[in-house]
Amino acid sequence: MSFKVTVIVQKDDNWYVAKCLENSVASQGKTVEEAINNLKEALELYYEDSTPDMISQKQTFVTTLEVTV
Repeated sequence: MSFKVTVIVQKDDNWYVAKCLENSVASQGKTVEEAINNLKEALELYYEDSTPDMISQKQTFVTTLEVTV
């Protein structure tokens, strides 16, 4: 079984942090690629014992927002 998730990657000091928006699973790495690969492994472990009905596929919308301060 496979499905798509929404991931953001942000630089935090010397690390890149990758986070899945659907379930808040996160991981990190020294490079963007390493952070994403580590997140993929973490998500596989997270979903490993889940059944299809336990995994709700929510439609996620991503946008930007400008805030004046």
